[in-house]
Amino acid sequence: MTGRPTPHLPSQGGELGTAGPFYPRLGDLARDTSKDGRIGVVVTLPRVGASTYHLRPPGGGDEWSAPADGTTLRPVPAQATYVTPMRRDAVYDHRAQQSALPVLVHYDDGGTAESLLVLTADQVELYAIQFERLISQREQAQGNAA
Repeated sequence: MTGRPTPHLPSQGGELGTAGPFYPRLGDLARDTSKDGRIGVVVTLPRVGASTYHLRPPGGGDEWSAPADGTTLRPVPAQATYVTPMRRDAVYDHRAQQSALPVLVHYDDGGTAESLLVLTADQVELYAIQFERLISQREQAQGNAA
């Protein structure tokens, strides 16, 4: 141990809940809390002669401004687009009566994150039936193609 406080998240300081200010860059998406969470693309940065951020809706429309200190702006996280199973074994936890399947979450910005798909015993049975049906349909399609 170093004796130094460790941030909980990269965007936070040594204490929990002390998130640093968000200073978006040109082209970033930002959520403006002073506009009921409206999302916009940053089209102008604060500078001499423009003391505010200027944002425009992603699909176009009327611009609005936000304070230069960024206090009303929040980052817009990338959205998950799909999930794929990882090449690892699923595990069953008999105490929790749940199964866990390692998966990779894919985001619209190209990023990925490892996670778990947690299923109850009933869900495992339901998906086993559905997978058996999918395998049968695939085998039939392959038989018809030959």
